[in-house]
Amino acid sequence: MSTPDVRTGEVELLIGGMTCASCAARVEKKLNRMDGVTATVNYATEKARVSFGGDVTTDDLIATVEKTGYTAALPEPPAADAEPAADDDPTRAVRQRLLVSTVLTVPVVAMAMVPALQFTYWQWLSLTLAAPVVVWGGLPFHRAAWTNLRHGAATMDTLVSLGTGAAFLWSLYALFLGTAGEPGMTHPFELTIGRTDGSANIYLEAAAGVTTFILAGRYAEARSKRRAGAALRALLELGAKEVSVLRGGAETRVPVDRLAVGDRFVVRPGEKIAADGVVTEGASAVDASMLTGESVPVEVGPGDTVVGATVNAGGRLVVRATRVGSETQLAQMARLVEEAQNGKAAVQRLADRVSGVFVPVVLALAAATLGFWIGASAGLPAAFTAAVAVLIIACPCALGLATPTALMVGTGRGAQLGILIKGPEVLESTRAVDTVVLDKTGTVTTGRMTLHDVVAATGQDADRVLALAGAVESGSEHPVARAIAAAATERTGPLRPVTGFANEAGLGVRGVVDGTAVLVGRAGLLAGVDVPVELTRAQDAAEAVGRTAVLVAWGGVARGVLAVADAVKPTSAEAVRRLRQLGLHPVLLTGDNATVARAVAAEVGIGDVVAEVLPQEKVAVVKRLQGEGRVVAMVGDGVNDAAALAQADLGLAMGTGTDVAIQASDLTLVRGDLRAAADAIRLARRTLAVIKGNLFWAFAYNVAAVPLAMAGLLNPMIAGAAMAFSSVFVVTNSLRLRGFRPL
Repeated sequence: MSTPDVRTGEVELLIGGMTCASCAARVEKKLNRMDGVTATVNYATEKARVSFGGDVTTDDLIATVEKTGYTAALPEPPAADAEPAADDDPTRAVRQRLLVSTVLTVPVVAMAMVPALQFTYWQWLSLTLAAPVVVWGGLPFHRAAWTNLRHGAATMDTLVSLGTGAAFLWSLYALFLGTAGEPGMTHPFELTIGRTDGSANIYLEAAAGVTTFILAGRYAEARSKRRAGAALRALLELGAKEVSVLRGGAETRVPVDRLAVGDRFVVRPGEKIAADGVVTEGASAVDASMLTGESVPVEVGPGDTVVGATVNAGGRLVVRATRVGSETQLAQMARLVEEAQNGKAAVQRLADRVSGVFVPVVLALAAATLGFWIGASAGLPAAFTAAVAVLIIACPCALGLATPTALMVGTGRGAQLGILIKGPEVLESTRAVDTVVLDKTGTVTTGRMTLHDVVAATGQDADRVLALAGAVESGSEHPVARAIAAAATERTGPLRPVTGFANEAGLGVRGVVDGTAVLVGRAGLLAGVDVPVELTRAQDAAEAVGRTAVLVAWGGVARGVLAVADAVKPTSAEAVRRLRQLGLHPVLLTGDNATVARAVAAEVGIGDVVAEVLPQEKVAVVKRLQGEGRVVAMVGDGVNDAAALAQADLGLAMGTGTDVAIQASDLTLVRGDLRAAADAIRLARRTLAVIKGNLFWAFAYNVAAVPLAMAGLLNPMIAGAAMAFSSVFVVTNSLRLRGFRPL
C-alpha cells in the first residue's frame, strides 16, 4: 500500500494537519472535484484512499491536498524488522499542553470568580498565568482557525480562537490602556444592566478556561484516534511468528516471513498454522473458530486445505504452503478491516456543525454592531467595546464542557456497567440503528463445546457411560473430548485411570478403564459394534439440531450416545427480546453450518438467519443490509467479525472476544453478556440526548446575551454569570447520566 497501484490507479495518502471531522470533509471535497478522482478521507486514521485515472498523478493529488491547507504523503514501506518506537505517542503533545494549561488556568478562574481572592495586583498575576495558556496552549486552535480563514470556512476552532483571542486582547487593552490595571481593582458581584466602561473589565478567566476545556476534549479524541490503527496491528499479531520448515529432510526453524509458496512446514499440537496451505501428512482437528466462526473443530487430513493463524488442536501435521505473507486469508482480513474503517463516513461533531453556522452569524453581528455605533456617532472606543463584547459573550464556556462532560459521565457510568464507549462519533450512530446483526459463536453462544445430553441404552446407567467415556477422553486434546471429560468430572467425580490409550485421528479414542476396553467416537471407529436402534435414533436427533453425537461402546455393543455442542448463553434469549423492545430487527450471522445456526436462532427467538459465510462474506451481508436502507449494528467477538464490525454503522464487541474485534468496534461489552448490548445502545442514546441538550443550552444562554452586547449594555458580571450558569447547567445535566440503570 506504500506505492500507487498503476493498474487500478489506487493510492493511500497520509493526511496531516486535520483538527476536526470537517477538515476531513474539506480535503475529501477538494480531491473529489478533480477529474476522474474518487476519494474517501478518514479523520480517525488520518488517511485518504484515492482512486484516480486519466492524466492525474500522485503528485497532483498531494498538491491539491497541500493547496487546501493540509499535508499529504505516501506511506513509508514497512521495514521488516522495524519495531514501533516506544516514545512514538501522538497524544503526548496535546497531553503536555493540557496539563500545563490546567495548572495555570485553575488559579486564574479561582481569582476571577471569588472576590475574596482578588488581592492587590491580582489582575497582573492572572495575566501572567493566562498568557501562556491562550497563546501556547491554544496554538493548535489558532493555527486551524487561520487555515480555515484562508479557505473561507468556519469550525469549532474558529469560534474558540476568535472568542479566546477577543477576550485576551480586550483584557490586554483594559490592563494597559484602560483602568483595569490599577492597584486594588476588583470584579464586584453586580448583576445590573447598564452601559459600562469596558476598559475596566478583564476576561482572562474566560480565555484561559475555554482553551483548557477544549484541550481536554481534544486529548480524549487523540487517545481514541491512536487506537484506530490498533485493530490492524492486533490482526497481524495473531499470525505465527516462526515456522518449522522441512528442508533436505530436516526441520529448520525460520521467521515466518521467510516462508515461500511450495515450502513444506510442520505444525505440532497446540501450534498456530503459519500460512494458508494443503495438508500433505498427518491428521488432526483444527480449531478455526477464531477465523471462521465454526464452533466445532474441523477434522483435516492429507489433501485438505488449512488457513494460517488457526490452531492445530490434535496431531502433528505437515503442510505445503499455498499462500504466504500478504496473500493469506489473515492478511486479506486485515485489508478488509482497514477498508471498512476508511469507508465509514466520519460523523462530524455536533459542535462543528453548529459552529459552521454560528461563527459567520456572530462575525456579521459584531461587524454590524461596530458599524452601527460608529454611524450613531458613539465614538470609536464605545463602538469597539460593543463589537468585542459581542465576540466575547458569543464564545460560550459551556460549549467546551457540553460534549466532554456528558461523555465523561456517560462513559464512566458505562464502564461501571461493563460498557466501553470509544468516542462521540459512536453516539450518533446509535440513534438511527434499526437492525442488529448478531454473530453466533462466542456472542449468542459461549464459544465452548459443552455436553448437552447423555442417552444410555436400555439397562445401562447414564452416569457409568459418562464416567467411562470421560476417563478415555481425558487423554485427548480435542475440544469435544475436553467437553466430555469436564462434564464427567463434574457429574461423576475424579476420572479413573486409563491404560492402552490410543487416538484414532478423526474418528475417536480407545482405552482400558477398570479392565473394560472402551471405544468413544464416531460410527467409523465402531465398525463391527452393535448399535441399538434407540441409540441410532438419539444420534440422528442430536445431529438434526446441529450437535456432535459421540457413541460410547464396550463389549462389542454401543452403550450410550453423548451429544456435544456449543451452548447458548443463558441470557441470550432475554437479550434478543430487549433488542426488539428498542425497535431493532435481529439477524443471526455465522460461519457455522445452517442446521446449527437455525437451532440456535430458534432457541433465542431470532427469525432471520444467514449461515455458512466466510469473513469477507460477513462484510458483504452488512453492506447488503445497508444498501437496503438499514442502519446496522453488529455484535461479534472473533477475528472473523472484525471487518464486519468496522463496516457496520455501529460495532459492538464482546469483551471476552479477541483484541482485533474489540479494536475494530465502537462499543465494547466487557461482561460478554449479550444483554449489555441493549444497555449499551440505551446508554449511548441517552448520552447523545444529553450532549444535544448541553449544546443547545451552551449556546442559548450566550445567544440571549448577544443583544445586550450589541446594545452596549453588557455588564461584565452579566457576562460572567451567563457563562458560569450555562457551565453549571451543562455539568449538572451531564451528571444525570450517573443515574442510568440497566433494565
